[in-house]
Amino acid sequence: MTDQKSTNVVWQIGRVERQTRQKIFNQQGATLWFTGLSGAGKSTLAFLLEHLLVEQGFKAYVLDGDNIRHGLNANLGFSPADREENIRRVGEVSKLFADAGMIVLSSFISPYRKDRELVRKLHEQAALPFLEIFIDTPLAVCEDRDPKQLYAKARRGEIKDFTGISSPYESPEAPEIHIEHGLTPMQHAEQVLDYLHQHHILQR
Repeated sequence: MTDQKSTNVVWQIGRVERQTRQKIFNQQGATLWFTGLSGAGKSTLAFLLEHLLVEQGFKAYVLDGDNIRHGLNANLGFSPADREENIRRVGEVSKLFADAGMIVLSSFISPYRKDRELVRKLHEQAALPFLEIFIDTPLAVCEDRDPKQLYAKARRGEIKDFTGISSPYESPEAPEIHIEHGLTPMQHAEQVLDYLHQHHILQR
């Protein structure tokens, strides 16, 4: 957890309760955290789910790793320390989205277990649902896809600290949802939607 450097600040309590938003939106605010290697299919699944949820009248929004690095985290690189700060910031933003009653779909490689656990604890402390979704696509498949040619560059030594090649990926030990390679994106989306209905995050 980052040290609190700001002084003379007090958390302000609003007049709209979380339960009020849940009743209006017919859903619980929650964070769905998609983790896996580059090219695993995280963003594909997250954006598909966002579309399906909004189409059904739910409130959802994707926080995508590349998109976030264009703005909020544009000043961060890919060193272990910068990766940690990247995930910490996104975890805090995800928590705010979830507290606002949204279903936030956060799609980040997030290779280190300790960083993902920090985000989980942020949500647990706020009594907000946090679902770790492991997109378990084998490295060979991700490298064969290589949509951005990142693996090829990493193999040539042009990208340092690249997850799966020169930097480790620590697989989740007990994710809420385990997406195994082999099904279509729609089938994977249905797996996630079923979970959300079964656990009453979606309430209609």
